[in-house]
Amino acid sequence: MKTDRLEAFSDGVIAIIITIMVLEMKAPHGAELDALRPLIPIFISYVLSFAYIGIYWNNHHHLFQAAEKVNGPILWANLHLLFWLSLTPFVTAWMGENHFAAWPVALYGVVLLMCGVAYYILVLKLIQQHGEDSQLATAIGNDFKGKISIVVYLAAVLLAFISRWVALSLYVAVAIMWFVPDRRIEDTLIESTLTDG
Repeated sequence: MKTDRLEAFSDGVIAIIITIMVLEMKAPHGAELDALRPLIPIFISYVLSFAYIGIYWNNHHHLFQAAEKVNGPILWANLHLLFWLSLTPFVTAWMGENHFAAWPVALYGVVLLMCGVAYYILVLKLIQQHGEDSQLATAIGNDFKGKISIVVYLAAVLLAFISRWVALSLYVAVAIMWFVPDRRIEDTLIESTLTDG
């Protein structure tokens, strides 16, 4: 099977996730700037989650640029990723509404952790489909960033009950690590095009 339908469906789901997140931010009743003050934690949660959804969309796009075909296990692995991403609006709202209390911050981290695990599974399924010597496998390499992200998320979930600010800092650190697009796939595809041409 080609990747087109999977990519289109994923793009649609991700667009809906972002739309739901922004709809969770209700306008205040007051017309003064002070009326916005209670929304600051909600807005900060939204910005962090928007960055994460954007990072996943960007990396998903690059991943499927290197993929030539998909099969049933890849479709299910992709749905698994979309399931965890679809919980982002809920944990974002809960964390923002409760001003970064320990349990919402921890659950936010659990969702990030599971998104990371689901993405890692998706990558493994794609490499199984395309082979260990494929461009995709070469581009992914040992996936150090993916593995270290999962470890950091797990640590942050546990630390949320000791210091929610440390946990939040770790979530931000992982986002920053992934914010600069991962050029491994793009570089491998360009190199392959030049070699074939």
